Amino acid sequence: MDLIIWRHAEAEEERDGLDDLERALTSRGEKQAVRVAGWLDRNLPEGTRILSSPARRCEQTALALGRKYKIREELAPGATPDDVLRAAQWPSAKHAVLVVGHQPVLGETLAQLLRIEGGSVAIRKGAVWWLRTRERDGLEQTLLWAVQGAETA
Repeated sequence: MDLIIWRHAEAEEERDGLDDLERALTSRGEKQAVRVAGWLDRNLPEGTRILSSPARRCEQTALALGRKYKIREELAPGATPDDVLRAAQWPSAKHAVLVVGHQPVLGETLAQLLRIEGGSVAIRKGAVWWLRTRERDGLEQTLLWAVQGAETA
């Protein structure tokens, strides 16, 4: 199974009176999302399921890809790595799954799957981390297949 983790692109700063779920992408964030979406569009396998946090900035990031996606409440800010993995049906989903979400949970999910000490991985805004699971010698392994930054897509 492939699990593609996409952190939302650059968004408005938090401020008084603005609900966190309503924060939108900045103009720079919109450009980041479009660049990474182009890279993803060229590389995603057929049948990839796309799941997004209900936060506006995540939906805007997912929209840049121009494919159908589903909003999953369990991916909202405050989610846990277990929430992310359950939503993605890791590692048994029949198709690749792209999750558009937030830090710190995406970094915590990566750390858990890649067995990285310290409990979290820093993911830049708009970046994609692509994991693949396989079985070798009777053991299940998680591989880091690709990392794509928003500035280099």
